[in-house]
Amino acid sequence: MSGAGSPTLDIDGTGLDVVIVAGSWHDEITDGLIAGATRTLEASGASFSLVRVPGSFELPVVAKAALEAGADAVVALGVIIRGGTPHFEYVSSAATDGLTRVALDTGKPVGFGVLTLDDEQQGLDRAGLPGSKEDKGREAAEAAIATARVLRTLRG
Repeated sequence: MSGAGSPTLDIDGTGLDVVIVAGSWHDEITDGLIAGATRTLEASGASFSLVRVPGSFELPVVAKAALEAGADAVVALGVIIRGGTPHFEYVSSAATDGLTRVALDTGKPVGFGVLTLDDEQQGLDRAGLPGSKEDKGREAAEAAIATARVLRTLRG
C-alpha cells in the first residue's frame, strides 16, 4: 500500500482559496475522491469550490484557468482505467504532464489526485469509500494545502 510511510502535513488552509477540478468518468470512484477532498478542505478552513470537466484530459486547462483567476491551489481529481488500446497511455501522460506544467507555469500547487488504474477495483480501493484502503482525494487536498503554505512562507 502506497499510504505506508506517508508524511504528516500541516493542513491549515485558513485564508486559502482552493478549486477542486474533477473529471466526470467513473462516477463512484470520482465521487469518492471528491468527498475525500471536500472533507479535507472543510476541516482545513480553506474556502473552496468544485468544477467538473468531461474527463482527465481536460483537467490541465481548467486547472490553469482556476489558478490564473486567483485560486491559491487546485486539487485535480480524475480516473483513467486501462483498456485494450494505447488511449490509456496518451490520456495518462497528457493529464500528468499537463498538470505538472500548470503548476510550474503558474507557480501554484496542483494536488495530484488522478488515478491511473488497471481495473475498477484498484480505484475503489483508493477512492476513500467505505471499505477503501486509501483516500487519494484526501491526500491530494492535503498536498495542495501544505504546498500552498510552503510557497506562502517562501514568498513572504
